[in-house]
Amino acid sequence: MTPLAEILRPRTLDDYIGQQHLVGQGAVLRTLIESGRIPSMIFWGPPGIGKTTLAMIISNTLHRPFHTLSAISSGVKEVREVINAAQEEEGAILFIDEIHRFNKAQQDSLLGAVERGTITLIGATTENPSFEVISALLSRCQVYVLKEFDEQDMQQLIASAVKYYATQGITVEVNEDEALMRISGGDARKLLNAIELIVNRANGVNGANGHIVIDNEKATTVIQQNLAFYDKQGEMHYDIISAFIKSMRGSDPNGAVYWLARMIEGGEDPLFIARRMLIFASEDIGNANPNALLLANATFDAVSKIGYPECRINLSQCACYLACSAKSNATYMALENATSMIRRTGDLPVPLHIRNAPTKLMKQLGYHEGYKYAHDYNGNAALGGFAEQEYLPQGLEGTRFYEPGTTPREEETRRSLQARWGGKYGY
Repeated sequence: MTPLAEILRPRTLDDYIGQQHLVGQGAVLRTLIESGRIPSMIFWGPPGIGKTTLAMIISNTLHRPFHTLSAISSGVKEVREVINAAQEEEGAILFIDEIHRFNKAQQDSLLGAVERGTITLIGATTENPSFEVISALLSRCQVYVLKEFDEQDMQQLIASAVKYYATQGITVEVNEDEALMRISGGDARKLLNAIELIVNRANGVNGANGHIVIDNEKATTVIQQNLAFYDKQGEMHYDIISAFIKSMRGSDPNGAVYWLARMIEGGEDPLFIARRMLIFASEDIGNANPNALLLANATFDAVSKIGYPECRINLSQCACYLACSAKSNATYMALENATSMIRRTGDLPVPLHIRNAPTKLMKQLGYHEGYKYAHDYNGNAALGGFAEQEYLPQGLEGTRFYEPGTTPREEETRRSLQARWGGKYGY
């Protein structure tokens, strides 16, 4: 039996729901498609937002041969088979789902065909392609960011499902949609799966041509009773990683290791987990405990070398350490504060005395003049080679972006800054 999500899969750009910043009238990707000249590209976005559908629509619109591979089950052999077949075709498109799961060798096998134009590659990924796709391949592709469906998009999908069931002699009335929205979390496939599950359950009780009313209570009850059916690979991916991060931020090693185990049991990519801990070490711990970044980096390296199942031990060690560590987001907020200032003030000129002066003309113009080389100022050993001078652009003198936290290490940093800068920054 064909799933509802497949039945309602759009076949044309006009039927496609969402992503109007890419495929709306006059939008960049739609313009390329309508011109008939498309580059190799990568669609980056959360699951269930139409990446595969959009690739198929492009193929149908341009009447191009369409080959599809899953990075989970395909390797170099399958890639080469498709490339060999594409050499006999005109303008073949190769769609690779979850391209972030391809290793370097597998991605390397695509390079020649993409460069020669033997195939037009369309990759789909839920992960940042800057981290997951090799630079040589990424430089040959245009990256398009697909957005999570908003409430209006989801209501349009619900209306499409109701309309379809009406053609089958089944009246579906959606009185409340909050639970459907919450269950799906912006994922169209989850939404349609949930509606289909509710309708099928009701039909099993009421007969094939019943009048089915969907409200929040019914949606929640049916989905919870059929969680195994509904909990496909990747289900609650973002919720569980969020719970994992929040447990570590909240200094609860028990919560952290529980959600870590949930991800491991669910087959989550261990490098994804390690990468998130590496980010966490700077974002949420920072200089409160600089060793956290070292351990997280070592963990990422160990996971890269070892893989499952042994690397789960490394992940657990790191997660518990990060959870138990002192926390500070001071360095992260310093960057946010500086970025906010730049967006308000623009690109202010670099002060002359801290500019480089590699040429005679630059020296004549005053570049580097008056610069104090810190290592020449060692008179006060406590300050460790310090000469007070201005490093910020004119107009921002004395602006403080970095505010050390209250952890012991950061209090030590605050005292050191106070000794050097006195009242200039008010530390």
